[in-house]
Amino acid sequence: MTYVIGVDVGGTFTDAVLDDGSGTVVAAKAPSTPPDYSQGVIDVLEVLAAQLGRPVSEMLANTHHIAHGTTSSLNALVMGNVPPVGFLTTKGHRDSIYIMNVEGRYLGRSPEQLQNVLSQSKSHGLVPKKHALEVTERLDRDGNIVVALDEDSARASIKSLVDDGVSGIAVSLLWSFRNPVHENRIRELVHEYDPTMFVSLSSEVSPRIREFARNATTIMSTQIGPGLRDYLGSLESKLRALDLAGPLLVMQSNGGAVAAAEAPKNAISTVGSVLTGGVVGAVSLGKQLGHKNIIATDVGGTTFLVGLVVDGEPVRASSTIINHHPINVPTLEVHAIGSGGGAIAWVDGGGNLQIGPHSAQAVPGPACYGNGGTEPTNADANLVLGILPERGLLGGRKPLDKKLAREAIRRRIAEPLGLSIEDAAAAIYAVQNAQTGDLLRKTVVEAGHDPRGFVLYAFGGAGPAHCAGYAAEVGVKEVIVPLGQVASAFSAYGLASSNIVLAAELSDPAAMPLDPARAESNFDGLEKRVREALARQGLSFAEIEVEREIDMRYTMQLAEVATTIPEGTLDSASIAHASDLFEQRYADLYGKDSGFREAGIQAITYRVRATGVLPFSPTLPELDRAESSDASVALIGSRQVCLDGRIGYVDTDIYDYSKLAAGHVITGPAIVEVPTTTVVVPHGTTGTVDRLGNLNIVAK
Repeated sequence: MTYVIGVDVGGTFTDAVLDDGSGTVVAAKAPSTPPDYSQGVIDVLEVLAAQLGRPVSEMLANTHHIAHGTTSSLNALVMGNVPPVGFLTTKGHRDSIYIMNVEGRYLGRSPEQLQNVLSQSKSHGLVPKKHALEVTERLDRDGNIVVALDEDSARASIKSLVDDGVSGIAVSLLWSFRNPVHENRIRELVHEYDPTMFVSLSSEVSPRIREFARNATTIMSTQIGPGLRDYLGSLESKLRALDLAGPLLVMQSNGGAVAAAEAPKNAISTVGSVLTGGVVGAVSLGKQLGHKNIIATDVGGTTFLVGLVVDGEPVRASSTIINHHPINVPTLEVHAIGSGGGAIAWVDGGGNLQIGPHSAQAVPGPACYGNGGTEPTNADANLVLGILPERGLLGGRKPLDKKLAREAIRRRIAEPLGLSIEDAAAAIYAVQNAQTGDLLRKTVVEAGHDPRGFVLYAFGGAGPAHCAGYAAEVGVKEVIVPLGQVASAFSAYGLASSNIVLAAELSDPAAMPLDPARAESNFDGLEKRVREALARQGLSFAEIEVEREIDMRYTMQLAEVATTIPEGTLDSASIAHASDLFEQRYADLYGKDSGFREAGIQAITYRVRATGVLPFSPTLPELDRAESSDASVALIGSRQVCLDGRIGYVDTDIYDYSKLAAGHVITGPAIVEVPTTTVVVPHGTTGTVDRLGNLNIVAK
């Protein structure tokens, strides 16, 4: 028996899904264990093994690979919890990371923040100025050496940084993406002085034009690289001690995995790893259900995440923003807000109820966990409203205390707003649905899509409790709650479904039409790099798929659009076709007739993405078919539940998911209890169990 395991390390829970390649899929959930998240990984693997009825060492000895996703790198960057690093750049260009171009005033800011000009600042320096040093060297725009590297001055800067205790050094020289010779030599000089020092080169991490974004990307990758290296090294050692046979893989922002030994070299590629797992899972499940347009939503303990699948493919982006800095990393486009099950409810200075972005996290957790938490959260409100069972989560393994939940809501929300505890809990539930609905609207409608043409997938521990509410906010008519064997561990299912995906890119700006030979040469070099990287992963692939694209723009514009370049030898006709594809994509994004070909078109950055398709990925098993649609066989009782503060508490049927079969239909209002989550079927909707065990919620 050969297993594939996906492990999703969240801020509150660690989830895992195991597939044996022959129709058996098992899911497990365990509390996360900050600051040593590796212990939570071991804990959830032990729960998986117990469900299989095998020792964990026997399970791991038969494991083909583990695909791991974690928020630790992203959280470290967002919160600034990173070690000191050094930055070396070309003489005269150090201050670009402090000037931040004009972008430093608007990137990552809401429209409301942009309007408040007096509050804007650029006080987001990535490193202190004493750790940002210059070296004498210069290349021209074509990569020719104008001023040779002054190795003595470079050695002096390196010595200053290492002696000052930095944990890594980021090297980003002007025009190095055209010729990395000086960056490569500086790495050699660093390792001459300190062979153990972590070094990141912009020519490897972010070989794109525009020095501010390239500098920021390289610095941030250096900030998280040493920690990621140490964490993955420790985790892999623990797993090997438990007889893990296959490799440990790490999920990347681009929707594919990479070997743990390779991940720290380009650590920035892992910052969205756990965010993309659910989108990858949605693509996999969508293939089984025949859905091509999907809104993937994940309400975990800390965050609410939204990603899109359009025509069967996840929507991608070539960059992202962290703390007002542009980050050059290909990624699946996932939007997030701090509005998970553990998001804290609070009253602002104007007497308005707010939810998040701060979270009670795994420790101390919501007040109802009884671990010392005193702040009211979404989970506390759901318990007071009767949505969550008083016996607790995880089938009763995680007890909940309703008295503690009521006290937290009374003290922090009800009394300041002059509400009853019940009305305050209903208000928390309503605000949660409204603000998650707002993010859906931003993600779907503002991208030019009609949400009525999409199916919404809802997962995560708290997603099924809220999905019908936030889907209604944007007019989505059909909601799928992935249950079956994966339930709230759906992101881990996505990790287990992932393949190896590697990307290489290179900026080589030129006006269209391009010289076909020049473009072909760029793509050939990039493809060679990704194929060599695939060979280092230590895995055999069923096949290798290669995609090519160029980031293009209208002359003098800043907005670049990734344009697919079809397979085959490039010639004048295919180059002209690429321009047509760019203009069509531009019109899709920004509106018909918004382009201006007369301005000219420029090709900026070439990219090759290679997918190493693994031998098998999870396929959800089918359920037995019910004899009729009557679901009363799964009815286990009723309780008072409030799903709408205007209606109040209503006697609501409670169903045991384990007793449902394909074809059973549940009429709302109802609650479906699953060991790892709770599903709300509101009044005016029905929930039908499909052949894979998912619950399909639609309006009557």
